[in-house]
Amino acid sequence: MSPKQRLILVIVLALLVPIIPFVIIGELPGDRWLSANDDNALIFGLTGAALLVSDVLLPIPSSIVGTLLGARLGFMTGLAWAFAGLMLGSSIGYASGRWLLAPLHANAPSSPTLALLFVSRPVPIFAEALAVAAGATRIGFARSMLACAAGNLVYAAALSASGATFIPAGWATPALALALGIPAGGWWLWRRFGHQQQT
Repeated sequence: MSPKQRLILVIVLALLVPIIPFVIIGELPGDRWLSANDDNALIFGLTGAALLVSDVLLPIPSSIVGTLLGARLGFMTGLAWAFAGLMLGSSIGYASGRWLLAPLHANAPSSPTLALLFVSRPVPIFAEALAVAAGATRIGFARSMLACAAGNLVYAAALSASGATFIPAGWATPALALALGIPAGGWWLWRRFGHQQQT
């Protein structure tokens, strides 16, 4: 898949995230959609967390999902669901690397540092790839997950806070701009400083 095709795929998936609730619930974010206590709140949280878990295998726009979880469920509940989804995804990534790639010693990637696991969280693709690499190179599970947990917590908190603050106030544009800006900023920082961490 070319870089242009990947970009188009990410944009399409990003657009589907707000469209799917509209199709299911019948309205774009509004008073009923933003209710954190209605019958659909648990389903919304589970769906959001499941999307974040699948981000380890699919190009899910995790920043938009996390933002919408905060908007729909409030800061703390949105944070809890986003963090749970990200952590389960990191654990699956680690386990995949440990059980599928580690036996193929020659094909195992170089070991990422714990600092790199932490700072890579907002960087699309690399966060998931480094969790797999941590498992493939047999970095200790507890140490790897501690670094991932710290990065996931900061990332999920920023997204949930943005969604909970801006979208209920009717400021969807700043919330979505931040949701897209965090990965873009992470990518820029990765390109600028990430290679230094790898060496």
